[in-house]
Amino acid sequence: MTNSLKILSLSLSMLLLPLSAEAHRVWLLPNSTIISSGTDAWISVDAAASNDIFHADHAPMPVNYVEVVGPDNKTIPLHNIYSGKFRSSFEFPLVNKGTYKVAMAANGIMATWETASGEHKMWPYRGAKADPAEFDKAVPKQAKNLEVSEFYRRVETYVTSGAPDTQVFKPSKTGLELVPVTHPNDLYVGEAARFRFLMNGKAAAGIQVSVIPDAMRYRSDQGEIQLTSDSNGEVSITWPRAGMFWLSAEYQDNKAKKPASIRVASYALTLEVFPAL
Repeated sequence: MTNSLKILSLSLSMLLLPLSAEAHRVWLLPNSTIISSGTDAWISVDAAASNDIFHADHAPMPVNYVEVVGPDNKTIPLHNIYSGKFRSSFEFPLVNKGTYKVAMAANGIMATWETASGEHKMWPYRGAKADPAEFDKAVPKQAKNLEVSEFYRRVETYVTSGAPDTQVFKPSKTGLELVPVTHPNDLYVGEAARFRFLMNGKAAAGIQVSVIPDAMRYRSDQGEIQLTSDSNGEVSITWPRAGMFWLSAEYQDNKAKKPASIRVASYALTLEVFPAL
């Protein structure tokens, strides 16, 4: 297998696994989240999985899964796409005033099991897309430690040109989603922000949410803020300092569609917090 194919295979496998099943965090990092003026504004975004938040040291994210939606709910084409050893990057123009959603979403089914000799197997194989029609042929029904999961994964960030709006906040009702109560481009030190989580369109109560500030490689601890969503699926975060933050959440239940037995979902969001006004 060539190096480029190894990177692609590894990157695709990142989309299949929940955040807790891997040591690496997947993220989208814009060079700015607010453009207050200008008529020819562009945004550059890095996309990767890493050990330390926003420090590209593991593998690039496959950019072909990324979609940018503008305030008019139209998709914005990606430009200047690059994929290297540790990160991918792309750019897009801010053609209208308002808030843009930059997102990667994936869902499907996956299976893991052990052979009689103790070898670990998975389906679909790394780098492959699951075809439900192939499930019965590819996955042995009586395998040791067989686990079939219905999975959802979403990685997002938001960018605003001019005044923020809410046109792109309408949920798709697929997987674990964050619906902002506080606008994600209107965050300031010392102020509380509220976010609501939905699972397939319904309030995701009791999920664990983690918030980690950037520059963790220069600290002796992660500086993690741990939260639990309330009965409405909401959490409240009071920002301790300015900078970039990585928010993540995970969900699991037994309401999967057959042939899956469990339903798992993960969500990650990059946010920028500004000094108090």
